[in-house]
Amino acid sequence: MNEIINDILFLFQRFGWTDLLDIILVAAIFYMVLLLLRDTEALVLLRGVFFIVILLALVTGLADLPAFSWLISTVLPALLFAIPVIFAPEIRRALERVGRAGNVSFLARTRITSEAHLNATLDAVIQAASRLSERHHGALIVIQRMQGLREYVETGVPLQAEVTPELLLQIFYPNTPLHDGAVIIVENTLVAASCVMPLSSSGVLNRSPDRTMGLRHRAALGISEVSDAICVVVSEETGSISIAQAGKLIRRLNMERLRSSLHAFFEPTELAGGQGLFRRLRALFMPSDAHDREGGSR
Repeated sequence: MNEIINDILFLFQRFGWTDLLDIILVAAIFYMVLLLLRDTEALVLLRGVFFIVILLALVTGLADLPAFSWLISTVLPALLFAIPVIFAPEIRRALERVGRAGNVSFLARTRITSEAHLNATLDAVIQAASRLSERHHGALIVIQRMQGLREYVETGVPLQAEVTPELLLQIFYPNTPLHDGAVIIVENTLVAASCVMPLSSSGVLNRSPDRTMGLRHRAALGISEVSDAICVVVSEETGSISIAQAGKLIRRLNMERLRSSLHAFFEPTELAGGQGLFRRLRALFMPSDAHDREGGSR
């Protein structure tokens, strides 16, 4: 016991401020990696990797196994090359977030100059969502913010039309040529309809009632994971309205909450705190216990 205490005291005597900084930096990197992998399937893979590494360390440490130790020391370095392949979507998403972070102030300035057009667009989307919800007509409306969505616009039918409730109602009327897919809105222009969106890769859908959601909700989450767009989803089955942003979903919104949420997301003074803003809105509109109680919807 005295030997252990002496070793601890020896470590504290040699511990300096550079060592503290070193520990903080390493801890910060691990924290950011876990934060980026949160609610993704990659987190499950990461847990599996940690479990295997710990198990191998215990086996090789408790017994003298030369052949097994040689095999592990030979194979493990090769596995490092597989990490970029396994975590490619998460790495891409992290780099996209870093790239978007520097342009928030520019977006705020452009929004101030086009506030009237923005309010008209949001009001049209809100009115259309309300009427679509009453009729149980499914809809997926993607509103571009700073990051361009050109590659997704090219998958749809170009319209270049002014955003009006009547136009959105006509597009999402069942069995019409453009009702499948998403519409993409840029400023006050509906640039394309029937656009194909990427499906979400989030592991949350596999571990919660949200896994019963249909393709519209998964597509809304998918485009919100790879861009900063705001997506309004109307469920065809229940008529409920949801908003997807940054890979998260605010569900079962009434008209008042839909209006306040959309205007809050596009408020120039709030854009700098995008993630924090979403957390405040989610906590306000859907507490965690309510989220756990609600069933899935399409």
